[in-house]
Amino acid sequence: MANIEKLAEELVGLTVLEVNELSNTLKEKYGIEPAAAAVAVAAPAAGGEAAPAEAAKSEYDVILKDPGTQKVAVIKAVKDITNLGLGEAKALVDGAPKTILEKAKTEDAEEAKKKLEEAGATVELS
Repeated sequence: MANIEKLAEELVGLTVLEVNELSNTLKEKYGIEPAAAAVAVAAPAAGGEAAPAEAAKSEYDVILKDPGTQKVAVIKAVKDITNLGLGEAKALVDGAPKTILEKAKTEDAEEAKKKLEEAGATVELS
């Protein structure tokens, strides 16, 4: 039998994107529609009203916080993500922290974040 308290702690600690992924998994694999539960899980344990509004967020800014030590790889990733020229991509990376994408769809923002982190950068979605 699962430890219910431990499971509850893990669910409360999920990010909005992780809740969305959990929701999709439950729906696709098990045929469960957890719409109301997903919003409840996204709410912080302390209560606060920011989480439900954030759960509805479908656009994110991708912010390059730090290019890290693999600057050339990060410049290439920025170039690919933004379709900018090499010079413009280098200027963005050199000017970090900088917004790489504005109002990107959740999937696009997550993909950009993954590419930049794989290249060695520190990235934030806001």
